[in-house]
Amino acid sequence: MTSRRWFHHHINGQEAEQLLMDRGTNGSFLCRPSSSKKDFTLSVRLVFRRNDRVTHIKIQNNGEYYDLYGGEQFSTLSELIQYYMEHDLHEKNGELIELKYPMNSKDPTSERWFHGHMSGKDAENLLMDKGKNGNYLVRESIRTPGDYVLTIRSDDNVIHVMIRNVNEEYDVGGGKKFNTITELVDYYKQNPMVESKFGRVVHLKQPFNATKITASSIGDRVVELQKDANTVIQGKDGFWEEFEQLQQQECKHRYSRNIGLSAENKHKNRFKNIVPFDHTRVILLGESDYINASYIDGESEHEYIATQGCLEETIYDFWRMVYQENSRVILMVTREIEKGKSRCAKYWPDINCTIQYNNFHISNIEELETPHFIYRELKLINEEENEEEANSIYHYQYIGWPEHGIPSNVGSVIGILHDINLKQKYSNYPGPIIIHCSSGVGRTGAFIVIDILVKILQKQGMDCEIDIQKTVQHVRSQRPGMVQLEAQYKFIYLAIAHYVEMEHKLKQRAILPNDLNKKSNLPKRVDPCLDSSSNFYEKVENKYIHSQRKVKPLPAVNSNTDITPPVPERRPKPLVSTIYPFKQETVVNEEINENTPPPQIPTRKKVS
Repeated sequence: MTSRRWFHHHINGQEAEQLLMDRGTNGSFLCRPSSSKKDFTLSVRLVFRRNDRVTHIKIQNNGEYYDLYGGEQFSTLSELIQYYMEHDLHEKNGELIELKYPMNSKDPTSERWFHGHMSGKDAENLLMDKGKNGNYLVRESIRTPGDYVLTIRSDDNVIHVMIRNVNEEYDVGGGKKFNTITELVDYYKQNPMVESKFGRVVHLKQPFNATKITASSIGDRVVELQKDANTVIQGKDGFWEEFEQLQQQECKHRYSRNIGLSAENKHKNRFKNIVPFDHTRVILLGESDYINASYIDGESEHEYIATQGCLEETIYDFWRMVYQENSRVILMVTREIEKGKSRCAKYWPDINCTIQYNNFHISNIEELETPHFIYRELKLINEEENEEEANSIYHYQYIGWPEHGIPSNVGSVIGILHDINLKQKYSNYPGPIIIHCSSGVGRTGAFIVIDILVKILQKQGMDCEIDIQKTVQHVRSQRPGMVQLEAQYKFIYLAIAHYVEMEHKLKQRAILPNDLNKKSNLPKRVDPCLDSSSNFYEKVENKYIHSQRKVKPLPAVNSNTDITPPVPERRPKPLVSTIYPFKQETVVNEEINENTPPPQIPTRKKVS
């Protein structure tokens, strides 16, 4: 599980019920500390017929494992929640308890050095692979819900310092207490820690900032990124810092581009240095197979084609590609002429006219101009196929994005993407959406990244986690130079922030119905780890494959504190979050060092 933001550290049962009833829907859940010391409570909203309520399930923590008082035993709270999201519970009356949508809590800080849910091992690898001595980050504690860990790279070792959260005050195991994690970190930046074992001074020099964020908090992240970056170059903000990291990582995508650079194809490239990778280029069937175009994967394979603006000599190849790929939607993000220079040859006819390129006949049957784009409906016929009906091609020319600037109207970008995806949805077995500007990388890349991110939010809800930098890396691995400018990178943040704000306002205006059937229209809060259709970042890294298992319904259990869950016939082996330090030294609070090996899971107890 990549996120544990369903844990709410500072709320009681009444507040949990209020939160779930105000913001949740059937199957929404959260976890919180129990009134019993060390234990926890799972609160779930259940809607059955006309009965809408919140049930509370006690989670026992005996210091060695977590369980629902006699059922399966897990080494961490995350594993327990993960398991019961995949396996149903039933109340005594037979009513089903489903953990569907995590009700996420707010991060304890908007500072970019907070990385949320991250294991000690992952933090060590990150700092050793990409960080420098003096880099630090803060993450959630895996073994102690509600606490945090300050992880520092010092003298080519990685040190973990537990941050305790007691009565809404933070400390490192003794000494000074702070009202916020930010105050604690700021204090120890000015007052270095000292290792208790060797007496070495541990400096917090440079934050190692995260790019992964919760979508609903993107407004706060934009504010943080607009601040000056803590770098040696003055006057640069966080957007510059993140984009500069992208530029430095560009060398990792040195895939071959031999076909596009070959002598016979050079004249087909609008810009000599912007050519497709060999492994993702669109290969035309028949005669010459080269066109300066690349497949781009979104949530599905080959969801987009990114291509350059047509040259006069490549218009026929362009229509070959449209026909071959059965593409029905084209988004053109440029004017034909900008600043006196040709940016794209006109490859479509005037309204009520037909133009022919070899065997292809293209007719323009409708044209509509708005302040931000021009919409055309084109008809495409291949005379070699003796087709009875022409293919409808929906052509959108967005004219609100200047070549070396950003759109003045953010909403117009979200709006045109909405229209395009509706056309795509209701077309007959459509191929990839074709997007092009002049070079096919700058504005084209920004539009594709925005569309990918919006679709993630539509599937997973506003509480899911997104990573804009990683999404740009993803598209750059398929076509070089995608999202060319820092201004374009910043605009992606602004566009997603606008979309989140718009959805929030729409939801505020909506009246939440009591009818369960109508509740299905509410945005779903889905953990991206568990929705097999939405594992975008796991797909990008090729590290996660979601297996579909047949789940047997479990016998009935009681709700509230009288819970006696059954022992299922089999379950997946828990993944024990073991931390392997790099020559780990004992630090200030050695008695609560998170890097001690986790307890062994006891033998399953038989439930009487």
